[in-house]
Amino acid sequence: MIASKVAPISERTSESTVNRNNDWYFRKPVSSKIKYGIPVSLILGWELVVSLSILDSRYLPAPSHIFQALLVAVSSGQLLADMQISLYRILTGFILGAAPGLVVGLLIGFIPFMRMFIQPILLAIRPIPKLALLPLLIIVMGIGEASKITLIMLGVFFPVAINSASGVLNLHQQYIDVARNYGASKYQFIKTVAIPGSLPTLCAGIKIGFADALLLIVAAEMIGANSGIGYRVWMAYSIFDMRMMFVSFIMMAGLGIASTMIIRFMEKRLIPWNK
Repeated sequence: MIASKVAPISERTSESTVNRNNDWYFRKPVSSKIKYGIPVSLILGWELVVSLSILDSRYLPAPSHIFQALLVAVSSGQLLADMQISLYRILTGFILGAAPGLVVGLLIGFIPFMRMFIQPILLAIRPIPKLALLPLLIIVMGIGEASKITLIMLGVFFPVAINSASGVLNLHQQYIDVARNYGASKYQFIKTVAIPGSLPTLCAGIKIGFADALLLIVAAEMIGANSGIGYRVWMAYSIFDMRMMFVSFIMMAGLGIASTMIIRFMEKRLIPWNK
């Protein structure tokens, strides 16, 4: 009978040890050789198969030709101008969407009445693809900057609002118990427990929102725009300039990588305990 009680404990100990080992394995830093070697190998392989005519260079230009087109676009100033206007639209829409999204999310999380009133509306509107609203926005606001910025604002608002509310509502019970045991007031609880505890989920919402903004700006600039990265992709398609199309893809990827690095840096500063 004693053995039957000891066995499950040993099994749980073994299982927890395996979980810790697995956790260490997945958190182990990736070697720099692997991190940079795989992309370089893919680019070299791409260059090789195009040079051997295994792939048609009309549809998939060699990386060396794309790089030449990139240098031409940068030297002419065309690419930088497109990047500036796209960044302006993205950042403006992101700020206008993230700020009210944060406020609404915190209201949902802290005030039960607001949660009962606002949350069903958010859940009803959120599944609507934001791109489906673009024709309506163009009819109401025209094809100028307002419709593009509003589309990005809507795309950012919902993930930020929902994640900030989820971060408050899903606080660890131990945080709440500690605040209660120390006699924290409601204001102290919100300032020192609720908001810091919800920051990891909020940062995840910001990442999703910025990724959605990059997707939406391309679609918005393809319709009724004469500048921007999305417009440049559409023009490259219109004249079958595959090199310029891939240059635009590279610039969009660069924006995504840069935004991710900036958000991660801010995340480490704001929530250093979130490893």
